[in-house]
Amino acid sequence: MLKPLSFLSVVLVAISGAIGASTTRPSTQPAPELTLNIGSNTTMKLVLIPAGTFMMGSPDDEKDHEKTEGPLHQVTITRPFYMGQTPVTQRQWKAVMGAASWKPGQFGRLNDDNPVNAITWIEAMQFCNRLSTRTGKRVRLPTEAQWEYACRAGTQTRFYYGDDPDADSLGDYAWYSKNSWNINEAYPHAVARKKPNAWGLYDMHGNVEQWCSDWFGPYPGRAMKDPTGAYGGTMRVIRGGSFILPAKYCRDAWRTRNLPGRRVLDNGCRVVVLP
Repeated sequence: MLKPLSFLSVVLVAISGAIGASTTRPSTQPAPELTLNIGSNTTMKLVLIPAGTFMMGSPDDEKDHEKTEGPLHQVTITRPFYMGQTPVTQRQWKAVMGAASWKPGQFGRLNDDNPVNAITWIEAMQFCNRLSTRTGKRVRLPTEAQWEYACRAGTQTRFYYGDDPDADSLGDYAWYSKNSWNINEAYPHAVARKKPNAWGLYDMHGNVEQWCSDWFGPYPGRAMKDPTGAYGGTMRVIRGGSFILPAKYCRDAWRTRNLPGRRVLDNGCRVVVLP
């Protein structure tokens, strides 16, 4: 809500109008957090990600760098957006979709606080569309650029908390193969149990891989504004690593892909909302 003008401001506006000058009204800034009521006494908390510029991808000399992570290029996110504080949970999925898309014992453990997993890109899009209709908000899967920008949270290191060449500290921030799959915990774990990044996002490293909206393709060799990925293709982008994967696949820049209709154990999603 706009604050009422002070007496002095009213006088100045009146004077400006009298001499034919235009007056610009103050703009309303988005709130730092957004909570969606999504039904069945269930909410979803999102945090505001500011607009800004970063270097997307990884340099050739980064440990575990892969060819598809280059060339390193400048990307500008021109508008702020909200991103889910955590991956979509089983509780949230059921509140919107009405039923789980997985089976107990086949695709993980039933636990309302665990991230939904084993979902296809098509199902993730259906979830966003239904949530948009229910809330009146523009709910989307993040673009790959939005995802990496939000994950980095102003950093340019291998992980959002630092370079950590041997991933000695990754267990403080992520569920990945070393503290999950390799010790017979072959399933996603409850969200927000590890340390968040500087912008308050949990589970950007590990737990479940997260679908993005983009078609998978090579990076451009030039600066971009609000890129949306390749113009077409057969595979959709996935980011973030998972409880199955080793540390090198949980880095900020690591990217992979999958067929939109293919169901894989560790694929989940996280949503964004455009103010």
